[in-house]
Amino acid sequence: MSVCDGRMCHYCGCREIPLIKEFIAEHEKVTDAAGDAVRALERGDTAAARELTEVMSRELATHWQGEENGLFAVMRDDPEYTDYIDALVAEHRELAALLPALDLTDPTDAGRFKAAADELHHHIAKEEDGLFPASLTALSGDEWDVSMAAWRAAHPQESES
Repeated sequence: MSVCDGRMCHYCGCREIPLIKEFIAEHEKVTDAAGDAVRALERGDTAAARELTEVMSRELATHWQGEENGLFAVMRDDPEYTDYIDALVAEHRELAALLPALDLTDPTDAGRFKAAADELHHHIAKEEDGLFPASLTALSGDEWDVSMAAWRAAHPQESES
């Protein structure tokens, strides 16, 4: 797969694509919530950490729906990207299963959450530094339209404004 390296990701142009901007904004919301949850755990505020993991779960559900039904679906048709996308989707499923199952009052689960928050950063880098730049050359105009329509379907409240 041809990808942009992390040092170049701000120069390839993918961040100027409206759909990619939306995905990146969602990544930022989720990583902000994850960081706030880690800090809440560090100060012993498990209630706040739980609320923040719930925010993450809600945000990720719509984000993943938009990604998987749109950009991922059209790119998965190309064998060059299939395995890469399948791995990303597997990571989505793992985090979706983990977040609601955690008992953040349990130090072991709190540690699992902190590790998952770290892994989330790596996951996002695979998308922002790998898949998103590749989408610039991989997708046709119609495929971008399909991808954007899937994002809108996952975010009906955004489409109304």
